[in-house]
Amino acid sequence: MKITSKLKIIPLGGLGEVGRNMTILEYEDKIIIIDMGLGFPELDMPGIDFTVPNTKYLEDKKNKILGVFFTHGHYDHIGAVPYLIGKIGNPPLFASPLTTAIIKKRQTDFPNAPKLNIKVVKEEEVIKLNPFEVSFFHVNHNIPDDYAIKVETPIGTIIYTSDFKFDPHPVNDKPTNLKQLKSFGDQGILLLLEDSTGAEEEGHSISEKTIKENLEIIFKQAKGRIIATTFASLLNRIQQLITLSEAYNRKVVIQGYTMKSNVEISKELGYIKAEKHTIIEPKDMHRYQDERITVIGTGAQGESNAFLMRYANGEHKEVQLKRGDTVIFSSSVVPGNERSVQALKDNLYKRGAHVFHYKMMDIHASGHGEREDLREMLRLL
Repeated sequence: MKITSKLKIIPLGGLGEVGRNMTILEYEDKIIIIDMGLGFPELDMPGIDFTVPNTKYLEDKKNKILGVFFTHGHYDHIGAVPYLIGKIGNPPLFASPLTTAIIKKRQTDFPNAPKLNIKVVKEEEVIKLNPFEVSFFHVNHNIPDDYAIKVETPIGTIIYTSDFKFDPHPVNDKPTNLKQLKSFGDQGILLLLEDSTGAEEEGHSISEKTIKENLEIIFKQAKGRIIATTFASLLNRIQQLITLSEAYNRKVVIQGYTMKSNVEISKELGYIKAEKHTIIEPKDMHRYQDERITVIGTGAQGESNAFLMRYANGEHKEVQLKRGDTVIFSSSVVPGNERSVQALKDNLYKRGAHVFHYKMMDIHASGHGEREDLREMLRLL
């Protein structure tokens, strides 16, 4: 068959930057979109909380948009939905069960935004939107229900890897199906759009199994409360902390609006598992000795209004810092936040906390593949 048209691939964000992921695939007069995320403000953007992709290109093409497909539930991939969906004609959305639930929950914070037309898709389900055929396959990240996307077009197959890493021993997840990837490669791939966040790091990303083993060392030696902080969307890590707390007879308190919301959604869908009385309310902490309490909260980036900063400054009404608390930073530092995070750690040290972070031991692993992971994906496809 003679091909007379070209396929346009237009990144509106996420290329040459971290965050703000949004990519257009356009063939003749038909468009699909992959992801619709928030971006991080630059150092020269004081007072700006986040950025969103520029959708001007799409605003006179609303009737050409067939659908928006989401890879996973992190805000740099879904966070711009409330701000942009009305501007582009409120097209159908397609996402995994967890991603769908997070998008819907976030939309409730925007009562004036359009009602979403969102369809839950399962792994390996195929969506046919002529001339595109879109399917989904599982990859490992640090949130459940992370889908890479395969798009069949009239001129060839496109693979969009999503954020991924290869982890042969994931925690609370299954490994990526390497045989499936190899079969895609054998069939022929026109273009691979691959996560490159870790492209400057040599080697393989650290397995979540290693992270859990190192976190357990801290749990074994902690004499009082454990205060653990990580990203609110890092659900696999939150599950590890809950599981370890149960193993060491600790109750768990969740702090931070977004983290509470994500944990509630994930529990309802079965992605976070906890025994019936493990997670308690802050008002019930006094019923338990300190060595039986774990607090998991937001604020690992030194945000002024987040749980951890208020805890460190003695401003949190429910959790006051106690000398001897063990504070775990199970996260990396986002570029630009180094000074605020270091100031937070210094304050915790001064007030008598025992602080652990990823530069001391492997208690955080990126969800993004490093060079050997990227090479492996290239070899398979």
